[in-house]
Amino acid sequence: MSLALVFPGQGSQTVGMGRELAEAFPESRKVFDEVDEALGERLSALIFDGPEDALTLTANAQPALMAVSLAAMRALESRGLDLGAHAAFVAGHSLGEYSALAAAGSLSITDAARLLRIRGKAMQAAVRPGEGAMAAIIGLDETQLAAVCAQASEGGVCQIANDNGGGQIVISGTKAAVERGMQLASEAGAKRAIALAVSAPFHSMLMQPAAERMREALAGAWIEAPRVPLVANVLASAISDPDEIRLRLVEQVTGQVRWRESMSYLADAEVDLLFEVGAGKVLSGLAKRIDKRLAAQPVGTPAEVDAAMAKLA
Repeated sequence: MSLALVFPGQGSQTVGMGRELAEAFPESRKVFDEVDEALGERLSALIFDGPEDALTLTANAQPALMAVSLAAMRALESRGLDLGAHAAFVAGHSLGEYSALAAAGSLSITDAARLLRIRGKAMQAAVRPGEGAMAAIIGLDETQLAAVCAQASEGGVCQIANDNGGGQIVISGTKAAVERGMQLASEAGAKRAIALAVSAPFHSMLMQPAAERMREALAGAWIEAPRVPLVANVLASAISDPDEIRLRLVEQVTGQVRWRESMSYLADAEVDLLFEVGAGKVLSGLAKRIDKRLAAQPVGTPAEVDAAMAKLA
């Protein structure tokens, strides 16, 4: 058995996430305290008690999801998980890369929280409300959808943002171009084209101001080589060099999240078990649709921590 740890991205947040971990594991409670101190506010209170609309704000959701992922990671470690001994890789979906790097010792929790607060604010500020959009397209492959985006982007921006696997690809860009892309995708045979309730056109060239802000922020961050390699979103392959990690985190803001290819890379590297460390079960569901060689175990509650460790016994 070969294990990889994967860390969820925005959209997995729910009010109350991580509360059971904080109550059951002192090591998990300490993570929330560290994040609160790093940000100078009680983000943990927002995570545990809401309100949901405030938790969903990009600048809050990103550090909040990282906090829950690291709380779950510390719980696993308290039960005997040794990342270097048990896992071959880490990977994270979009903001989840910061969680993965913190779990692998490449970033401190404090730096990860501060960087994600900066990232969330910068991504929100990059495009004025209402000017951007994202949509999930079901049932077209990447080549077909790339042609749709090229046609839809005449006079605007429409590009592939996330190839999530299982036939789901997300497009992002200016509102009118994305709406054209949805129509053209339907005409090209897509089963569904669903507008997403997001606050900005993430992972598109419209995020370039946010990428430049992250370039500045990451230049001042201390990044060490991770204890196990990171499968980077924009490459769908493994990296460990701190300078390259810094570069790819900047590229990721405007670049495509190549999640389907990343999971196939893990499977080809003989990984057969994933722990989805943090809130929700989105990545576990995707893994099953991407590659039958991958089994997935969500790890977001004390019971799931125990179930995960039982698989390693």
